[in-house]
Amino acid sequence: MKYAVSVSLGSSSRNKKVEVKFKEETVIIKRIGLDGDIEKAKRLYEELDGKVDAFGMGGIDMTLRLDGKEYPLKAPHKLIENVKKSPVVDGRGLKNTLERRVFELAAPKLGEIPTFSQAFIPLATDRIGLATAISEVTEKIIFGDLMVGLGLPIPVYGIKNFKRVARAMFPIVQHFPLSLIYYGSDGAEQEPKYEKYWQKSDLIAGDFLFMRKYMPQSIAGKTIITNTTTAENLQLLKERGARLVITSTPQYDGRSFGTNMMEAALTAYAGKGRQLTDAELNALIDDINIRPQVHLLT
Repeated sequence: MKYAVSVSLGSSSRNKKVEVKFKEETVIIKRIGLDGDIEKAKRLYEELDGKVDAFGMGGIDMTLRLDGKEYPLKAPHKLIENVKKSPVVDGRGLKNTLERRVFELAAPKLGEIPTFSQAFIPLATDRIGLATAISEVTEKIIFGDLMVGLGLPIPVYGIKNFKRVARAMFPIVQHFPLSLIYYGSDGAEQEPKYEKYWQKSDLIAGDFLFMRKYMPQSIAGKTIITNTTTAENLQLLKERGARLVITSTPQYDGRSFGTNMMEAALTAYAGKGRQLTDAELNALIDDINIRPQVHLLT
């Protein structure tokens, strides 16, 4: 039996513990949300170091990646500066493998790889793999990173332009304090914004917490690609009129977990005592049949 824990700065209201079976191996996965308590998170990493097979870092990214280059974020790494034994992953591996292949892997359930006229991604900074996958099936794609992340009323059109912006911003973001890179809410509050991009897009993709915060009252007929969803989250999307929801990570005991939790589970299962490469993750995805979930809501 293996044990993977996601230590998250996010809300404790989304905590969950389940046992999953990868072939003949049982992996206990547990999410522990700490409601933004940075010192408690640091202590928990230190207390569990060597007692778990892998950590997931939730609620924040350790490193951003763009076209093969990595940009370590200094503030999150301070949380784990005393972790010496258990590997720590933040989900970027799965974001560049599982999410990069989301349409390929979901195609058997969808019947085919779909195409869209326009996609809106509220925040793609840490999801380049998903953004790339979407750019291949969409005529037009709009990124909201400058609007959502920095409060600048500037949409970015097309993945080439988005990468130009990211390439300029990432060296600066590396030095941001936690207060600027940690999204401290569980997304429950409603603050509808950027409605024209929602309404003109037939595909909306990205982290569910940002979606829930900013989505308008009606998203009728739209396809949603996201993760970290509970049964209540899916019900909300149904009530708002979403047609189809694809969660990039599998669903266990009524909810899908974040990529950091799932990557920690796969890291624990592999038993190598280190972060897995993209090639190793892709091989595991195929070997143990990790697949996105497809929910037809209408």
